[in-house]
Amino acid sequence: MDIASILLIVVGLTLFEGVSSIDNAIINAEILSTMGARARRFFITWGIFFAVFLVRGLLPWLIVWATVPSLGFLGAFTATFSNDPAAGEAIERSAPILLLGGGIFLLFLFLHWLFLEPKNFGFPGERFFLSKGVWFYTVVSVLLSAIVWFALERNTMAAFGAVVGSSVFFITHGFRQQAEEMEARMLHDPKAMGMSDVSKVFYLEVIDLSFSIDGVLGAFAFTFSVPLILIGNGFGAIMVRQLTIANIERVKRYKFLKNGAMYSILALGTIMIAEGFGAHVPVFLAPSVTILAIGYFFAKSVREAARA
Repeated sequence: MDIASILLIVVGLTLFEGVSSIDNAIINAEILSTMGARARRFFITWGIFFAVFLVRGLLPWLIVWATVPSLGFLGAFTATFSNDPAAGEAIERSAPILLLGGGIFLLFLFLHWLFLEPKNFGFPGERFFLSKGVWFYTVVSVLLSAIVWFALERNTMAAFGAVVGSSVFFITHGFRQQAEEMEARMLHDPKAMGMSDVSKVFYLEVIDLSFSIDGVLGAFAFTFSVPLILIGNGFGAIMVRQLTIANIERVKRYKFLKNGAMYSILALGTIMIAEGFGAHVPVFLAPSVTILAIGYFFAKSVREAARA
């Protein structure tokens, strides 16, 4: 991999992680506003270490290890950037499991946003899909059944990976629903507002873990190199922390950034599924599409904010 490809991947990962975590930054900022100065400093400083190294560093490593257990725990890390042909072949053989699992997770994430989540409408068709929210469960069920059916003909473990990706989506979605309810109680319920700062810091770290799964799984559409994922997602996580302590109300003015993140997720999920079925996708495609989607909706947000 040449320097230009590495830089493109890192930039794409950073933008994707940062923009896809905007909701996380908003939750962080709102909860931090209810905490004492000492707890805020602890979260912003030590929280970066936890978010970057423990979550976004260990999680992709553990995913590769779980997907290719024959490499061993340490081997799963070194194999992703070593020149060992045997390790490369092992990753290549097992890649469809991760690609289909991650692709299904990302597609479900996009479809949930498209059908069920309130949004600022970036494209005319989004309003139509939101009005047909009840069809979300039908669409994802049919989509999962079709992908598993075709995957069974090629690789039974890849088909299982698609089912696991679906399970991970619904598990994390449940956590996020609970997080939204908990956030509302923290901000408005007098009893919840009395929670200790330690409990709130712990809550924010758990929420960060939930949001990091999107970025980590999406990162495998860019590369299987754990070090590059750590660098790109790490920069993105630091960006989220900076947004948290900056003027979050100004960030909210760029109201179409979430649209850019979700269309990036659609593209990355599609790329991962295509690769899972054996299609060759150029290394520059995932970061290029991500940069273009986020750039388009950022420019749209700027124009909208200027008119407001």
